[in-house]
Amino acid sequence: MKVVIQRVSEASVTIDSKIVAEIQKGLLVLVGIEDADTKEDIDWLASKVVNLRIFGDENDVMNMSVQDVGGDIIVVSQFTLHALTKKGNRPSYIKASKPEIAIPLYENFVKKLEIELGKKVQTGIFGADMKVSLLNDGPVTILIDSKNRE
Repeated sequence: MKVVIQRVSEASVTIDSKIVAEIQKGLLVLVGIEDADTKEDIDWLASKVVNLRIFGDENDVMNMSVQDVGGDIIVVSQFTLHALTKKGNRPSYIKASKPEIAIPLYENFVKKLEIELGKKVQTGIFGADMKVSLLNDGPVTILIDSKNRE
């Protein structure tokens, strides 16, 4: 499971000209799922996202988590995070899970985030043509792969 975490001062997801998710201060999390992902990946990654200390404290040092600052989270499915680009110029998405595998894992990831965060996590709609808008705060963008826990 791969995620791109962006610290935002605002973010939203629009589908068919309708806003389906919208937050102010918090995290926009793009998540890519592959067949090898498990409950262990979900648990580890959800905890990491909620507890990642990337918000400024009273001294403007990145020492606070999204939970510490009372921030919100939007999660957006993003199969292109598993793009293979070694050959040619057209990415291959062969490692990205098909919907029948990815959707339950995606839903479980969102539920685990909600448990860890202690409140509702907003989402896009899996597989929809989404327009994602954000104001990256910092900018702060973190990449995490649950298969590469360094």
